[in-house]
Amino acid sequence: MPAGGARYTIGCKGRSAMDKSGFSSFLLGLGVGIGIGMLFAPKSGADTRQLIKDKTGEGTDFLKQRGTDLKDSAGDLLAKSKDALNRQKDTIADAMEAGKQAYRDAVNQPPPPAAGTAH
Repeated sequence: MPAGGARYTIGCKGRSAMDKSGFSSFLLGLGVGIGIGMLFAPKSGADTRQLIKDKTGEGTDFLKQRGTDLKDSAGDLLAKSKDALNRQKDTIADAMEAGKQAYRDAVNQPPPPAAGTAH
């Protein structure tokens, strides 16, 4: 016998008895849950619908505001990234220019005197 004590029997159409009884148990549980929910509901249907509508509107407003905030943050981050990239480009360009100048200075200097020659 499988775990949990459930027995599976195959009917003529290939469905097990567990499928049929499981679905009917689900429907029974659903009905009982709805009934208990209606008995213990703190507000009338109209009040509950209004509450749901209000909360949905609040959720929509929250999502719109959050989207705007994220868009602004992304824009700020993009601007900072562009500034950092431009500073890095300037730093690299300055280093390249310094390297070129050092090369020019080294090429234009007279060669050092050879060892063993007197001045």
